[in-house]
Amino acid sequence: MSATLSLAAVLAESARKYPHKVAVVDGEQRVTYETLWLEALACAAALRDQGVGPGDRVALQIPNVVDFPRVYFGALALGAVVVPVHLLLTAEEAAYTLKDSGARLLVCHPSQAAMGAAAAGMAGVDVVAPADLLDAPPLRTYVSRAPEDPAVVLYTSGTTGEPKGAVLTHLNLVMNTIVNVFDANDARSSDVVLGCLPLFHTFGQTVGMNGTFRLGATLVMLARFTGEAALDLMVRENVTVFHGVPTMYVALLAAAEGRAAADRPQLRLCISGGAALPLAVLEKFNAAFGTNIFEGYGLSETSPTATTNQPHFGTRAGTVGHAIWGVEVEVARPEIEERIELLPAGELGEIVIRGHNVFAGYLDRPGETAAAIVDGWFRSGDLGTKDAEGFITIVDRKKDLVIRGGFNVYPREVEEALARHPGIMQVAVIGVAHPVHGEEICAVVVRDPAVPLTEDELVEWSKERLGRHKYPRQIRFVETLPLGPSHKVLKRELRRTFGA
Repeated sequence: MSATLSLAAVLAESARKYPHKVAVVDGEQRVTYETLWLEALACAAALRDQGVGPGDRVALQIPNVVDFPRVYFGALALGAVVVPVHLLLTAEEAAYTLKDSGARLLVCHPSQAAMGAAAAGMAGVDVVAPADLLDAPPLRTYVSRAPEDPAVVLYTSGTTGEPKGAVLTHLNLVMNTIVNVFDANDARSSDVVLGCLPLFHTFGQTVGMNGTFRLGATLVMLARFTGEAALDLMVRENVTVFHGVPTMYVALLAAAEGRAAADRPQLRLCISGGAALPLAVLEKFNAAFGTNIFEGYGLSETSPTATTNQPHFGTRAGTVGHAIWGVEVEVARPEIEERIELLPAGELGEIVIRGHNVFAGYLDRPGETAAAIVDGWFRSGDLGTKDAEGFITIVDRKKDLVIRGGFNVYPREVEEALARHPGIMQVAVIGVAHPVHGEEICAVVVRDPAVPLTEDELVEWSKERLGRHKYPRQIRFVETLPLGPSHKVLKRELRRTFGA
């Protein structure tokens, strides 16, 4: 008999070990581990009654409320594959996710009903609400899966701008969850964790939710993050652990100004990821909250964590620490695509990763998978260094990637949408520095002289066609775009001109 492993065990085992402990705080709701697991098993039975079986894909369009883990672990308990839908997408973009993933069903929260119905209609997929899945008699236990079976498909934009599904296995996600909480981050079952990172995103899902449940700790949900709301909730619920992206740390610092120490949470552990954390923010936050931020690095394709600053290795501000247990992170020559050639310590190159965290590949894209995983190493496309003591520093990102508020935005996807505007002849999208979001989306546009077009008009037009994290807030009109010898747009010149 072959070995079995299911990510559903993360919740099942804590329900057995801590049945009466509060697993999730969601507003006035306090849901114990025993109750949450029984509700997940009821969801599993209801999904089965809807025709979903092991290996089928179930899409989730749910914000940070208790319905997310109910349905997430319900689908996993049935042996299905979870496809989280990004809540900032337009209906057309969400429909693409549903169609490309081959989702059998969309479970859509009432707060997302209009957009979910529109997306499902375009994709020809049935929709159910989470509440409709709680009436079935629960399954007795979860369905067995093989370690290499898919558990979750996370959609991430590629360099072509077309989103693609990164297939993560049960082994990927179970190992990343265990290593994060027991080895890398020194988390404890007594911790209370703020769940403000989007659960549709790999950071919030694996490090936040799954890590908390693996420990038997308590997850306090916050569906809409603001600095003030987060501070108030953390004080009220005695939160001890905070996971966030740099923009969240900036917002917490701003909200903390003028607050007495008693009105600030007593944070024991803080983790930052998603984008580079400015050293000044790290220092100010540590001073204001009397704690330490541990910065890490990872991608959707690496489940996500690949490296983090870890207490037992020592920490170094400005770096993303060391590789986590069971994972190797090295630096390779970026100009060699067909093989991996590692570089000596201290040299700049492409970050490459191998280990239990590397995904199974891109869904139905064997060519892109083969280009991404070479000689057993995942090519991140990010540039960095590794010093003699093993500390990893990310020096630059993929050539044109923009990270706005912790979300990856690929310029070509935005450019293709803007190019459909009748008043645009040419467009190039770049990231420019922003004090809050890290980077802001800037569209450099050559207009058609025959079509009147203002900056505000183009911003409003873009809002209707791109997700809220993608549309450009800044528009720059130019006569021509700078071109190189091969007639490619020289984006480095645009960045220099417009202050990136």
